[in-house]
Amino acid sequence: MQQLTGLDAAFLYMETPTTYGHVNGLSLYRRPSPDFQPYEVVRDRFAAMVGHIEPLRRRVAEVPFGLDHPYWFDDPHFDLDYHVREIGLAPPGNREQLGEQVARIIGRPMDRDHPLWEVYVIEGLEDPDHWALLTKFHHATIDGAAGVIMLRMMTELAPDAEFPFVEVPWEGEPVPSDKELLQHTIQHMVANPVKATRLSLKVVRNLADAAGITSLSGAASRAREVIASAAGRSEESAQLSEQLRKVSMPLTPAPPTPWNKAVGPHRRFAMRSVSLDDIKALKNATGGTVNDVVMAICAGALREYLLRHDALPDEPLRAMVPVSVRTGLEEDPWTNLVSSLVAELPTDCNDPLERVARCRDAMQVAKQQLDLVPADAIMRATDVTSPMVATAAIRLQARLADRFNMPVNVVVSNVPGPREPLYMAGAKLDGYIPVSTISNGVGLNITVHSYEDRLDFGLVADRDLVPDLWDLVDLHIDQIDALFDAAGVERTDRSGKQKKAAAKKSGTKKKAARKKRAAKKRAAS
Repeated sequence: MQQLTGLDAAFLYMETPTTYGHVNGLSLYRRPSPDFQPYEVVRDRFAAMVGHIEPLRRRVAEVPFGLDHPYWFDDPHFDLDYHVREIGLAPPGNREQLGEQVARIIGRPMDRDHPLWEVYVIEGLEDPDHWALLTKFHHATIDGAAGVIMLRMMTELAPDAEFPFVEVPWEGEPVPSDKELLQHTIQHMVANPVKATRLSLKVVRNLADAAGITSLSGAASRAREVIASAAGRSEESAQLSEQLRKVSMPLTPAPPTPWNKAVGPHRRFAMRSVSLDDIKALKNATGGTVNDVVMAICAGALREYLLRHDALPDEPLRAMVPVSVRTGLEEDPWTNLVSSLVAELPTDCNDPLERVARCRDAMQVAKQQLDLVPADAIMRATDVTSPMVATAAIRLQARLADRFNMPVNVVVSNVPGPREPLYMAGAKLDGYIPVSTISNGVGLNITVHSYEDRLDFGLVADRDLVPDLWDLVDLHIDQIDALFDAAGVERTDRSGKQKKAAAKKSGTKKKAARKKRAAKKRAAS
């Protein structure tokens, strides 16, 4: 067994009946031939990788009563057919239908009695030369950067390249008993004598006494003695506390928006693609970075959306921006190595170029705050956080989401992906669209993923809080046009605009059909 880090476990604690901890990715592949069978290829590929990639075969074992962080163990009842699935879209199979199917799948929690992943081969796309692969992994198993590593392992660099991995034997572990988990809990607390374990340790001792497990009760008493002598005098703990105190995180509520409320169980998903060369041209023209331009695009799109809904606050919105802290030297790549920063989004600014400049300044300030704490400081802090306290905090947040605003309005993430073309058994990967997650009080997530020469926007929102999510994703494309106009730079690729126009045409037809059906229902009633 292997214990989850505090950060990995936090993505389990965050879950409620309406908030899920999984993150997803939608890959679009082009068939190498008409007789290509995607499901068979995908199933064979994952079968070969189960022995090589630990998250594919490990289940989670939760410590009784949430007294300590859970453990991973290799599933003795692993069932590949449970994890690899095939579905088809009804004709015509356009992008809006694909987005709706993705929204349904991500709006379901994952079963913790299995390894926390599912993949869906999706057929029936409007373009018969293409098929889609939706991957659904719990955030407790991998982060975005680890997802890119896994994508690279599952694919090849040439259409005729041989897949280098073959199946390797592996054995499942017995499902750990509650007694075993409690014993591990005691051992962990003895090895980590900090104040944060006192309450949990007391509960363990009382439970052990009640259950008649004298060995646990004695170990708990000894551990408490160690804690009493060591807590509060650890130089490392003092340094960590001082580092965390230096970080000035926003404590005041962010301004209200329509999506900063308690979320329901259902989701919406919308996507668009743009030329990465266009974003780089804007970067050069404005003097910012690619991330600055992306943040400015998001700020402009959110501003316009809120204006159209007569809901634009006077103050700028706040974005939580996940940041990878990977160095490439990690012994275990299959764990979360992320931190986050909070940056202002200049939604109060009408000038596109000024928004880029303000995003650049806001990101620099946020990064300076992040630099005050070593990359592993927050993760070490989560390791000693009581699971009971973390779970209680999440539940309290869910109950208060409609009464108080969170310190942030939206999550905006920019994940760099491979620059070279990738293939799966000869099928070319044409695009990788990120599909992230939302939480109570923050019902909108904007994630951007780069691959080859394109940038893909994936927006996820609560189904009721942002019913017109496709309009919002289109506004991001409009902001790119606005930046080109403001910078006086000619756009090199108009495909994004063309795709948006086609999507709007399709959406107009759908809206007319919905209105017609609604009119019939009213007449019938």
